[in-house]
Amino acid sequence: MLVGGALLLGIFVVGVYNGLVTLRNRFKNAFAQIDVQLKRRYDLIPNLVETCKGYMKHESGTLEAVIAARNSAVSAAGRAAANPADADSMRQLLQAEGQLTAGLSRLLAVAEAYPDLKANTNMIALQEELTSTENRIAFARQAFNDAATEYNIKREVFPSNLIANTFNFTAAELWKVENAAERQNVKVSF
Repeated sequence: MLVGGALLLGIFVVGVYNGLVTLRNRFKNAFAQIDVQLKRRYDLIPNLVETCKGYMKHESGTLEAVIAARNSAVSAAGRAAANPADADSMRQLLQAEGQLTAGLSRLLAVAEAYPDLKANTNMIALQEELTSTENRIAFARQAFNDAATEYNIKREVFPSNLIANTFNFTAAELWKVENAAERQNVKVSF
């Protein structure tokens, strides 16, 4: 009887543990999807800046700020991708992404003052790509938050929380926007 109870308890612990591992891997995979879209965005930004450079000679500070914000975001994304469960890395990424979004918004607002730039076919194509990428990022963020929330619920409810705490399953940081200005998508229409 005692052996049977211990066996049932062992099976239960293994089942909960495996469920937590599965959910943790799902939210890490969901972050990997964000990472793919962020890389796409990061790859577009130098092309956008290059296209603007010839027209916006007097706006070098804006262009440099966007490139600096992009580089900071790339670095933060690399740290977060290495361990999406690390809350500090995720917060740094969220902050860097907020700065990048603000910089892109400023760049595109300034670009509106240049009619030749607005009519440039490369600029139009880059705007379309950036809009598409922003939509993909938003969708990937939602999928990540859904997966992270499911994992967090599983690790917090009883009796799973006992196993989660025993085996050091830490909470997943949700992708949230701290600054109200960051809640807006980058506006890329002219």
